[in-house]
Amino acid sequence: MTNVLQYLEQTVREKPYHLFLTDGQRGMTFREVYDQARAIGSCLIQSGVVGKAVAVLMEKTPRTVAAFLGAIYGGNYYVPLDSQMPRGRLEAIVDFLAPGALLWDESTRGLAEALPYSGTRIGYSQAAFGMIQEEPLRAVRKAQLDIDPIYVVFTSGSTGIPKGVVGCHRGVIDYVEQLCPALGFDGESVFGNQTPLYFDACLKELFPAMKYGGCVHLIPRQLFSFPVRLVEYLNQHQINTLCWVASAMTMVSNPGTFERIRPRFLRTVAFASEVLPVRQLKAWRKAAPGARFFNLYGPTETTGICCYYEICRELEDDEPIPIGAPFPNTQILLLDEEGRPAAPGAPGEIYIRGTRLTLGYYRSPEQEAGAFVQNPLQNSYPERVYRTGDMAMRNSRGELVFLGRRDQQIKRMGRRIELGEIEAAAGALPGVDSAGCVCSGEPQRLILFYTGPAEPEALLTGLKQRLPRYMLPNDLRPLEAMPRTPNGKLHRSRLRELADQG
Repeated sequence: MTNVLQYLEQTVREKPYHLFLTDGQRGMTFREVYDQARAIGSCLIQSGVVGKAVAVLMEKTPRTVAAFLGAIYGGNYYVPLDSQMPRGRLEAIVDFLAPGALLWDESTRGLAEALPYSGTRIGYSQAAFGMIQEEPLRAVRKAQLDIDPIYVVFTSGSTGIPKGVVGCHRGVIDYVEQLCPALGFDGESVFGNQTPLYFDACLKELFPAMKYGGCVHLIPRQLFSFPVRLVEYLNQHQINTLCWVASAMTMVSNPGTFERIRPRFLRTVAFASEVLPVRQLKAWRKAAPGARFFNLYGPTETTGICCYYEICRELEDDEPIPIGAPFPNTQILLLDEEGRPAAPGAPGEIYIRGTRLTLGYYRSPEQEAGAFVQNPLQNSYPERVYRTGDMAMRNSRGELVFLGRRDQQIKRMGRRIELGEIEAAAGALPGVDSAGCVCSGEPQRLILFYTGPAEPEALLTGLKQRLPRYMLPNDLRPLEAMPRTPNGKLHRSRLRELADQG
């Protein structure tokens, strides 16, 4: 296989009228997605847009996925845009991207028309229900290679233009072929999508569903503010597979939701993005005893997830959940500060090698040079690896354990401190729903922010039983809600701002 569209085409032959995508209001079968995507591809080719970025400015609906695939059918790469981001930021990204076309639907028409963009604007209905041009589509397909780009995903950032990560056919195919058997995806998988479509996280639902003929429910975002209604939705639609960020898992399990209702059909639950507290994991495992649970790890630069760990044993509340081992055809290099393999049990930085590395950053050669580097362990030929900036170690079982970001490691009282270790210790204590620790001021002060009913005095007492003195926070500050980036990660820059405010 050399083209991700082959997944869709095979399934269309076998299950043309099987429901592929639904958002609770509108659904699309595989045949509908196939036909509309090919019509979009034909429209783009006819408009002279081939081999270019196609910005997709649409809300989260099944049609958005058809637009993504339509861009690929036209020999292009899609770039999903978040219509809810600040207007100035959106304009800056479009200006930086310089797309060959901008695709919009009726919900985003006004915004699309208002953007200062001089290229080709195409309405979804205009493109998706137009003529399918078989010969141009065949010519484009014949010219496509597995190293051609198929998407650019802009990673989140607090200021400036975030990095655009360029993914290709080869990386996504390798990802799907390794991910599916490991997590047990098949034609009976009914996915409950939580992540926005403008992040790469949705790849682990969309393409496996295309491969096997499964179904993806694009869960309405507002349901995550009402955990009981959310679980009712899962049960109503017999959703059996979840691939959510850890913060979404916690939103459901924290308020005692499972005392009122339990998910009845779950068989696979995977979580990623951040560390899930073991207490929350135990609540989910108790609520869905028949499900398999997986902790996933992987940066956007390696086409989604590259490591996984199936939880098959009991974990202590203060024990970090391992990220396990890499998928086949991927290798993790754990290197010390000198670029040598880390000693057994010692921390090291994660470097990743394998087919799944993305093509790099869109129009950002300087940033790319610092992240995609020559393999430090060999100098005989060019070999590109991705330097993640993430720290990990191997435990006594040989499993990889994520420690935190390299830039979250500080030195205090002559000792190295991983801020993630402080957060994990706090998250294991009763009355703490989530925690985030930052270093602020001069001399350095550790500020621990947390959500939940715990009193600061009781929390500090609990931390004293779990952490050495030099790791104890100087200040504990409760928050009503933990600030998070659009993809659900802890918004550390915002926490640092709060810490500096005193």
